[in-house]
Amino acid sequence: MAGVFRKNSEHVYQAVPLLELGWLEHGFGSSFSTAWNRQAGLATVSQIHSDICLHAAGQTGRVGEGDALVTEAAGVRLGVRTADCVPILLADTRRRAVAAVHAGWRGTAAAIAAKVVLELRERFNSAPGEIVAAIGPAIGECCYRVGPEVAGRFREWFPERCDLDGPARIDLAEANRRQLIRAGLHESKVCVAGLCSYCSGGEFQSWRRQREAAGRLISAIWILKKH
Repeated sequence: MAGVFRKNSEHVYQAVPLLELGWLEHGFGSSFSTAWNRQAGLATVSQIHSDICLHAAGQTGRVGEGDALVTEAAGVRLGVRTADCVPILLADTRRRAVAAVHAGWRGTAAAIAAKVVLELRERFNSAPGEIVAAIGPAIGECCYRVGPEVAGRFREWFPERCDLDGPARIDLAEANRRQLIRAGLHESKVCVAGLCSYCSGGEFQSWRRQREAAGRLISAIWILKKH
């Protein structure tokens, strides 16, 4: 994470490549960023662990059922909630369009990250090479062990592995990173926090660690101004 992500005074993590874009704001909440995690006026979705991406336009509140949102409207705050799943924030630096993604294992296996890139391209004429992506804190390979019924769904993203017929550890962040690069993003424009929500010492909420007691952390992105 060193040099790629920074934690601000409100305990919100931010990706340096997105910080360099003066026309937007973004952040990945932690357990200690209380005010951030209570943000009002967000455009969100009823997350259903899918590969569905919705257009927020100028709407706030629950836009519908799905796991990703896109917009090119200034002032519309896109937000997703996570507690081990992978939050991803994307920005098209040329068209000034943004996206927020909630990628659980089902969404990751269904290539939701790549489908969001396609949505940006089809809806806003975004060129993948102009998109910057930040993959926030999530459960790491160190702590995410799954059974063969789940592991087998990741063969496409880890063709080099021969252990996915049985219980295995899966790196969800890396699977999403590979999807984004395959979708056309430059490798240098995909940054990964590399922070595990499970073994973080409580800095992040973790459903696997806390079960029903786990809260949810907000990852959000919005456009401050158009061209």
